[in-house]
Amino acid sequence: MGLFLVVFAIFLVVVLAMSVGFIVQRKSISGSCGGISALGMDKACDCDEPCDKRKARMAKEEEWQKNQIN
Repeated sequence: MGLFLVVFAIFLVVVLAMSVGFIVQRKSISGSCGGISALGMDKACDCDEPCDKRKARMAKEEEWQKNQIN
């Protein structure tokens, strides 16, 4: 049980040090590789002609946006 407490305390100190470092630097969290834009893609589905399932989802999202109350 003593070993568990020591390891837990070490992890706690490391997490605390990382959070203090993050707060001091005042940086926003960002991805490590740039995400989809690093691959030269503008969106998740970069197909010329989306599949039927994707078209249905896009139509549903468009309908939702149209009916949204602002």
